[in-house]
Amino acid sequence: MRHAVRAVLLTPSSDLLLMKRTRPNTPPYWVLIGGGVEPDDPTPEDALRREIREEIGGEAKIVKHLHTIQTADTIQDIYLATITSWNFNNRTGPEFTDSTRGKYELEQHHPDTIKTLNIKPPALKPLLHQAPTQASTHENPS
Repeated sequence: MRHAVRAVLLTPSSDLLLMKRTRPNTPPYWVLIGGGVEPDDPTPEDALRREIREEIGGEAKIVKHLHTIQTADTIQDIYLATITSWNFNNRTGPEFTDSTRGKYELEQHHPDTIKTLNIKPPALKPLLHQAPTQASTHENPS
């Protein structure tokens, strides 16, 4: 079974960092930053930190585990994390050099605008809308 990790990333202004995906013959949609846990990742949290470095050139502090999504072949752990700096020009993931995979655009969104976006998977919308409140009520263990 594939194990993936994703981050609900909050900026200092409580905006969410999301990846807008544009692919041929598909309406644009938005996803959380993250990806697969690799065998050399000591923990899922370490995998998430690596994915954040690869995908947006940033460093995040994990606040807490929010949710798990399980399908027949994948487990996705969703974490709440805060981030103070990122540099999209420093992304290193292999998907960014393959033009056949479409566009990856980093966007900031206020949680109130989430309802207007095509979030994948749609079940994440309530988590995204509530993220700023959850971050302010938890200590950051990382």
